[in-house]
Amino acid sequence: MNELIIDFNSSGERIALLKDKKLVELHNEQVGSNFSVGDLYIGVVKKFKHELRAAFVDVGYHKDAFLHYHDLGPHIRSLNKLTRAAMQGGFKPGDMSTFKLEPETLKTGRIDDNLKKGQKVLVQIAKEPISSKGPRLSTEISIAGKYFIFVPFLNSVSVSKKVEDREERQRLKTLAQSLKSENFGLICRTAAQGQSAQELHKDIIELKEKWEVVVKNLRNAKPGQLILGEGNRSQLVLRDMLSETFNSIVTNDKDYFDELKKYVQKLSPEMTKALKLYKGRDPIFRHFGVDKQIKASFGKTVSMPGGSYLVIEHTEALHVIDVNSGSRQRSGDTQDQYALQVNIQSAEEIARQLRLRDMGGIIVIDFIDLRNPGDKKQLSVALKKAMADDKAKHTILPMSKFGLVQITRQRVRPEMNITTAEDCPMCNGTGKIEASILLSDQIEATVEHLLSFGNHKKIELWLHPYLHAYFTQGFPNKQWQWFRKFRKWVKLVSDASYHFSEYHFFDANDEEIQVGD
Repeated sequence: MNELIIDFNSSGERIALLKDKKLVELHNEQVGSNFSVGDLYIGVVKKFKHELRAAFVDVGYHKDAFLHYHDLGPHIRSLNKLTRAAMQGGFKPGDMSTFKLEPETLKTGRIDDNLKKGQKVLVQIAKEPISSKGPRLSTEISIAGKYFIFVPFLNSVSVSKKVEDREERQRLKTLAQSLKSENFGLICRTAAQGQSAQELHKDIIELKEKWEVVVKNLRNAKPGQLILGEGNRSQLVLRDMLSETFNSIVTNDKDYFDELKKYVQKLSPEMTKALKLYKGRDPIFRHFGVDKQIKASFGKTVSMPGGSYLVIEHTEALHVIDVNSGSRQRSGDTQDQYALQVNIQSAEEIARQLRLRDMGGIIVIDFIDLRNPGDKKQLSVALKKAMADDKAKHTILPMSKFGLVQITRQRVRPEMNITTAEDCPMCNGTGKIEASILLSDQIEATVEHLLSFGNHKKIELWLHPYLHAYFTQGFPNKQWQWFRKFRKWVKLVSDASYHFSEYHFFDANDEEIQVGD
């Protein structure tokens, strides 16, 4: 069961992907945020770093973007030729079969053999700006569609490795070869499995149209200009997950709902019935329980059912995840059985955390020690299965002799970090509060003032359970003392949601009485 919850507001959009009511992905797209992965820009080569085999390119970001020689791709000369011709109006959008390809570049070449300082070049965002670094670029252009990825200057067809059925792979490859034109290649995505030739052909036509938009926008393009955008984040999430079924896609903005409806109708008409407009009073993330899951999932410690928990530490060089069993062990389980059970449960939660926080780079996991080789293999299989739905490229290494598992995971966007600690409402983060003996005196003084000089027929005092006990326990307690003195009964109500020093007075109309009234 998949649900997509989209909170659209003036500052941007927040997107939560829930699987079986559990938060597995969270995206935050701010208004005006540029340089998303897949966007095409016109950049200008600013300088070379020969020791890095790289160039720095100005794409309009406040820091120059990074382009490595290996990211040029073998067809950089053909791309340069087409870019120059298109910018001067000498190449018309249309059939690529008339374009004469240039020789491919060598893997051992120099970057300044293919680019010159001050040259305008068509680039694609491969990695968004992260921390103090600018975007990372590629000139190996590709345009993603619903079922295919379009790659100009290529004459081959390949099929995703996730399509395992041999007959289906051959069918997709044969269909793609019959539908493609000269001088552009196709990569069949996993979502293409089982689709009809008509649907596949439709997707290829749309990709060709996008490429024609690129060529058209190149004419007289200025440095830093966006040539082709990938679309907003929610549309990308929908496009990349079309192979799965959405039970509901909910957003809280009418205009955005209408825009999303048009996109879904074009992309997958049968999914429009899942699209809903939220009209409730509560914030949409609170209504669907997303806010609570965010607070529970982004802390340093992540609890799991049964008492086990993860401790997640982030450093400059890597991320470290420690698996802890807690103190509860089911009766009848041996130590080895319990350790394997907790480790497999942790593997599932770790896979969720990597997607949720978009953690990238090197991740080191310290599982509970396993002595049996068969248990280690079972854990390895469980971890790979748990990470099978992760769209980011990743590699899982076998468990080391020290019981550590290393994972490398591609990071193309800034890591999602959410502060789950809050300032203490009693001290506002200062670490100091008013002396508790003065607090009780302050409450008593307020009660006496309201009973002596106020015209209230009924008074209710809502306060923390600890203070409630202080005023009501024993005989004669404070509550009875007030009654004997003023001949008015003050109802005391305990509320565990209040912090220790919080209290409020209410009158007969349930309106709060401000001190001094």
